[in-house]
Amino acid sequence: MNAKIRALAAIPAVALMFSLAACGGSDSKDDAKDTAATVSAPADAGAAEGGAAGGEAGEEAGEKKEPPLTGAIKEKAEKAALAAHPGTVLKSEEDQENPGLYAVEVKKADGASIEVYLDKSFKVVKTKEEGTEENEG
Repeated sequence: MNAKIRALAAIPAVALMFSLAACGGSDSKDDAKDTAATVSAPADAGAAEGGAAGGEAGEEAGEKKEPPLTGAIKEKAEKAALAAHPGTVLKSEEDQENPGLYAVEVKKADGASIEVYLDKSFKVVKTKEEGTEENEG
């Protein structure tokens, strides 16, 4: 009897795992960890987390999480962005709104922030000052 209860209790977790995979799973190791953590979470914890998920700081509803740049790509992208717009790098990531571009946010000496968009050859293709429209470059 105890084995039957365990088997029945596992059904929602298995259904959730298949649902997540069908919704566009990823092959990255970090996403696999996130999926495993979600599947192993208690059923009532999902409702509490779901209510807070829409209000995360800096994330707009429906906005995809942009993966941060790492390694040599990060170094090259940040170096190219700083060469064009000197300042301090705040973040560098793959741009989800413009596939194929890297986005590096730079805080300039005057305190203003600018988003520098680079192609895969690390050439600046456009910029966007914080709170303004994008500028082709």
